[in-house]
Amino acid sequence: MEKAASFLSSLLGTGGEEGPSGEPAATVASILIYPVKSCKGVSVTQAPVTATGFRWDRQWLVVNAKGRALTQRVEPKMALVEVELPPAAFDDDWQPAPDSCLVIRAPGMDTLKVPLAAEHATLDDVSVWEWSGSAYDEGPEAAEWLSAYFGKPSRLVRFKEESEIRPTNPEYAQGYKLTFTDCFPFLIASQGSLDALNELLKEPVPINRFRPNILVDGCHPYAEDLWKTIKIDKLTFDGVKLCDRCKVPTVNQENGILGTEPTETMLTFRSGEVLRPSHKNKQKVYFGQNLVCKESVSAKGKGRIVKVGDPVYVLQTYPSSDEVPA
Repeated sequence: MEKAASFLSSLLGTGGEEGPSGEPAATVASILIYPVKSCKGVSVTQAPVTATGFRWDRQWLVVNAKGRALTQRVEPKMALVEVELPPAAFDDDWQPAPDSCLVIRAPGMDTLKVPLAAEHATLDDVSVWEWSGSAYDEGPEAAEWLSAYFGKPSRLVRFKEESEIRPTNPEYAQGYKLTFTDCFPFLIASQGSLDALNELLKEPVPINRFRPNILVDGCHPYAEDLWKTIKIDKLTFDGVKLCDRCKVPTVNQENGILGTEPTETMLTFRSGEVLRPSHKNKQKVYFGQNLVCKESVSAKGKGRIVKVGDPVYVLQTYPSSDEVPA
């Protein structure tokens, strides 16, 4: 009975992750980077931390004829677009060679290669959510390829870090910045949370439905909800906001077909009404915790790397899910 109560508590996000002093709460099981926003992710063994998140994460964006971002919310077939970078691109000191490319593949399409070190023209009036600015245009070949795949005028752009700044919402994280990520530089989730969810679903879903950057294992289901400050290797991360989910988790990432699960089931136990009854947004569902890295705001330097197998130490927790920003 005690075990069942503890499990229910963790499902509701009301129990912290306790353990003997000095012992890790979890271990980094996977690191996932999404070079082109809303396209397939890349699983890597390590990733350098930059001022805007993991290197290469959401550096590129597909936009329509008006410069507005395309995502799986309106183009579910983006889930089928595979992206590849040179394996060495995730080394701490790697610099692109003249022939280094971002490689993009999709069903029924020839392979597209986008040079990483090419000169770029600038495209103005690019927008993603509340932000608008200029971005590097990856050229006519990429535009033709994307337009053919989506059946409408589309272009590939790259974030222009030299001149553009996209700040995080200061209500949750003051002084941080990002590229084309939705709201925050990092998203963490746990294998325990996914396993607990899958026990309730008729058809289990993989973690790619939730598109985290860091997947950890070894903690109780939904323990990450309450992680206010954690340490991975020498880096300190703050949990700044529960991740409320749009309809992307209902897109099957293997075939690009939109469904109703897992959101339908999550509404019964992961909604704002259940987790945060004293707050608004009661019909939102939550999975994962948005993070910022304290060291990312300091001067540039090497050695800021997260690796698969790194222990995760919880330094501070929120008292309850009702007190976690969301």
